[in-house]
Amino acid sequence: RRERQRFVDKNGRCNVQHGNLGGESSRYLSDLFTTLVDLKWRWNLLIFLLTYTVAWLVMASMWWGIAYLRGDLHQVHDDAYSPCVANVYNFPSAFLFFIETEATIGYGHRYITERCPEGIVLFLFQSLLGSIVDAFLIGCMFIKMSQPKKRAETLMFSRAAVISQRDGKLCLMFRVGNLRNSHMVSAQIRCKLIKSRQTPEGEFLPLDQCELDVGFGTGADQLFLVSPLTICHEINSKSPFFGLSQRSLRSEQFEIVVILEGIVETTGMTCQARTSYTEDEVLWGHRFLPVMSLEDGFFRVDYSQFHATFEVPTPPYSVKE
Repeated sequence: RRERQRFVDKNGRCNVQHGNLGGESSRYLSDLFTTLVDLKWRWNLLIFLLTYTVAWLVMASMWWGIAYLRGDLHQVHDDAYSPCVANVYNFPSAFLFFIETEATIGYGHRYITERCPEGIVLFLFQSLLGSIVDAFLIGCMFIKMSQPKKRAETLMFSRAAVISQRDGKLCLMFRVGNLRNSHMVSAQIRCKLIKSRQTPEGEFLPLDQCELDVGFGTGADQLFLVSPLTICHEINSKSPFFGLSQRSLRSEQFEIVVILEGIVETTGMTCQARTSYTEDEVLWGHRFLPVMSLEDGFFRVDYSQFHATFEVPTPPYSVKE
């Protein structure tokens, strides 16, 4: 069968695009900091370079304008004349003086004199504006670099989910694993069943979301993710798969979205990893191969068998039947 459109890709990207916002797009500008953080890296770097370049050119032009209006540019060789900024006699020298002031390199060859009140006011304005721009842009870049999105790439999900019996009960199962030695603190997993349905009143819900119980009452959803774990959803009378059988699975159309959240141990930031399983990726009558083995003083995880399954005897009937 041709792969159908997913709501959430296997890598966790949500296939949702917002359009025709109209006047609502102005809300992005009201939260400019979050908007910049959410932009792609190429746009962030472009805004970063343009902001500093424009600010440098404008402020250097203002220093050159003060020197031009005061006539300092025409008194370069007059040793008795006291200019606003010493040794500023053209635009490049005004630009270099601005860079020395902004970067706090220190005044040596070029320095501001006390007989220039407009220069002192511009100096104070430049200091305040530079602090604001630095705090905003550098803070934005730091937050974007420290986001734990790459940490989610070392959290693995099995390529397929399986349905088989466990402890005499029919269960939907999938596997999760952590490739890094650093732990995910307070790791929690949730599952959503996304399926279109029609209400008794005739309303059609194209992407109705239903919660799948993966151990809320027993605390099984709170994971100690040191080694690969098999997450289990018991199919009972409260499960949306109560009437699902091996035969009806072939004609069903649904998507199971898995969300794994936790705190990165090294940074203390919250990380989220997502994946999804369509009806084609649910294997009836299969079980995952073991990946743990006991070695000399430690346990070894064989990730080459992480996605592997094998068939087991499973009744083809639904729990309801």
